[in-house]
Amino acid sequence: MTRARATPAPAPLPTPNSLRVLWRCAGYLRPYWKMTLGAYLALVGINALALTIPQFIRWIVDHGIGDKDTQLLLTSVLALLGLTLLKGILRFFEGRWSEQASQNVAYDLRNAIYHKLATLSFSYHDRTETGQILSRAIQDVDRVRFVTGRAFLRLTDGIVLMIGSAVMLVWMNPSLALLALATLPFLAHRAFHMARYLRPLSLAVQQQLAVLTTRLEQNLRGARVVKAFAQEDAEIARFERENARWFDLSMRAARVQALNEPLINFIANLSTVVIVWYGGWLVMQQQLTLGELVSFTTYLAQLAQPVRRLGQIVPALAIASAAGTRIFEILDAESEVRDAPDAMPLPPIQGHVRFENVSFAYFGRHRVLDNITFEAKPGQVVALLGMTGSGKSTIINLIPRFYDVTLGRITIDGYDIRRVTLNSLRDQIGIVLQETMLFATTIRENIAFGRPDASEDEIIAAARAAQAHDFIMQTPHGYDTLVGERGITLSGGQRQRIAIARALLKNPRILILDDATSSVDTETERLIQLALEQLMRGRTSFVIAQRLATLRMADLILVLEKGRIAARGTHDELLRTSGLYAEIYHQQLRKDEGRITQSPNHPIT
Repeated sequence: MTRARATPAPAPLPTPNSLRVLWRCAGYLRPYWKMTLGAYLALVGINALALTIPQFIRWIVDHGIGDKDTQLLLTSVLALLGLTLLKGILRFFEGRWSEQASQNVAYDLRNAIYHKLATLSFSYHDRTETGQILSRAIQDVDRVRFVTGRAFLRLTDGIVLMIGSAVMLVWMNPSLALLALATLPFLAHRAFHMARYLRPLSLAVQQQLAVLTTRLEQNLRGARVVKAFAQEDAEIARFERENARWFDLSMRAARVQALNEPLINFIANLSTVVIVWYGGWLVMQQQLTLGELVSFTTYLAQLAQPVRRLGQIVPALAIASAAGTRIFEILDAESEVRDAPDAMPLPPIQGHVRFENVSFAYFGRHRVLDNITFEAKPGQVVALLGMTGSGKSTIINLIPRFYDVTLGRITIDGYDIRRVTLNSLRDQIGIVLQETMLFATTIRENIAFGRPDASEDEIIAAARAAQAHDFIMQTPHGYDTLVGERGITLSGGQRQRIAIARALLKNPRILILDDATSSVDTETERLIQLALEQLMRGRTSFVIAQRLATLRMADLILVLEKGRIAARGTHDELLRTSGLYAEIYHQQLRKDEGRITQSPNHPIT
């Protein structure tokens, strides 16, 4: 089996940072303070009974058993049973309220993570693996849930019970108490030493689990590609290597915990053995009653129990601190694209778009656009043409502010798009791309995604305009047909027409689309072209053009080369004036022209 990377070095605990993370996690309990307070009040009652019951047992042994009073013994035992029952009832409410509060914390954290991810700009998602996000939203949140519920409660329980038991021991017999408490420093040292060692190890386990989740998610999403290239065995081997690393790290953590538990128990039981021996001798010397010895050993057990529990709780706190750190990395992430403090809603627009000396670099380093200037008047079609990497996709990503320009500015009807709210901007832009994304729900819900309140008639009208109604009615359940994950049950052309219907229903003034149809047959292409013509009518449209028909209908063609506009004009003008355009036309588009003229039903020849 492949060995994992070296175990991370122990980190000192508690550190200010880890305590700060745990305090922030605890802050999520604030809205549920009533339940939390109820749990801790129940805990106070439980500890009060735990400290009272040994004294009651002492009294029973000395007076009921010692004096051979059968009636007193029976009454006392029944009273003891009642106290135990009351303790059980309090324990029930303590567990119920603490768990309810901690589940609410998990609910709030997952909502906060999803809300944050939905509002972060594209650049964040470009840098972050999906598996990392899934791991933090599920496993890490659950670890924080545990620590804000039972772990904090058990820690408080242990501290209160330990202090209370120690006080009672000293009150009963100071010399015997000092002997009993002698092992406490060793128990505490062991518990904190384990936590110090386990925190970085648990963080490594969580990070490796995220890597494993990423590998699984990518393989499931790319299952067809894996099978098409016959890479099943290679991908299985890669997954097994990552799984082996996770297994090795997990086993190291398990070995640490497995060693720690019996060692703490051994140290705790040493004091019990000594107290039973020395206390028994004191009873025989009549310096201690039997009831006092029984009570003393009961307190000693209660004293050792929370110290042993520290061996479990402190590592849990360490793990939760690591988990909280990973969660807050998401929640504290700053979106590179966000509303300006004085941003105003963009009023209904005509669709006049201007690029003014726009430059853009991904992550501030990789420049892909350089000094781009052009304008699109309302209702015009602007076609973007160029080789791969020329900057076409970047231009269309800047219009809805998926990214912000590095230099220059973009205006719509004279408004700088960085000075208007994102929602009001994107509400007036429709997007249809080649890689059509549909959700695993019904056709109706996919079409109405941009307008959930749309009526049935409006949805059907949009589908008809997109040349989608006929094939929809041929599906098993019409508009209620489920399309599967990413629309996998539909063909590429069908998915694209659903996306066009979705954009039509939104009725945007500005339209962005990639009209590539190289993967569909001629008849499907004809239907898509009809739908696109209907969609672009009366709207300012930006098209990544890969078809001659689109170039011919364009009012302005921008020929891009290495992030610059190399030429601009109409199709006929560019054929005469641009060598680059003529080269692209003869190499890539003439075959499209021949294929189009072979289709007698095609509306554009």
